[in-house]
Amino acid sequence: MKIENQKVVKITYELYINGEDGQEELMEKMTAEAPLVWCQGEGMMLPAFEAAMEGKEEGETFDFVLKAADAYGEYLQEGLMELPKKMFFNGDGEFDTERVYEGAIVPMNTTDGQIVKAQVCEITEDKVTIDLNHPYAGEDLHFKGTILEIRDVTKGELEAIRHPRHGCGGCGGCGQEGKSCGDCGSDCGGGCGSGCR
Repeated sequence: MKIENQKVVKITYELYINGEDGQEELMEKMTAEAPLVWCQGEGMMLPAFEAAMEGKEEGETFDFVLKAADAYGEYLQEGLMELPKKMFFNGDGEFDTERVYEGAIVPMNTTDGQIVKAQVCEITEDKVTIDLNHPYAGEDLHFKGTILEIRDVTKGELEAIRHPRHGCGGCGGCGQEGKSCGDCGSDCGGGCGSGCR
């Protein structure tokens, strides 16, 4: 069976980016015990990633690079923003040090109501600097791995992917740290693999 639209794919992989010293640095690793699972053609993965995987067969290995422009785009300076510290106060009117600290990922609302994730870069006496760029923005992504399984998607899986409930995005990830898709009520086989979304 080959990877094509509406096939559920299970893989192991290692993701590398170029480190500051010019050597590749391992950023993510999905193992056979915790593989990446997605449904091809349903928008769960980067389009260029799906294109690179299209037509590959079960048991096949892969080794390819996605250029930054085809992955998460170039790093944009306008993605860095200084915000008033009071925007991060908790219900008691105090700065939320439990959730907001340098390096933390915090949810932010855009002007059109979308929720995006931002990384806290710096905290001063009255400002918080956040970065809205994806952590891999500006990076070429080098994927190496093995295709463990390819199978037809079930009707229930397709329903869970296209109409997620309770914040679960089907096989593409629950968005809840430490939870598998099965914890959210979808029947995608338990793999989340949200790293490439």
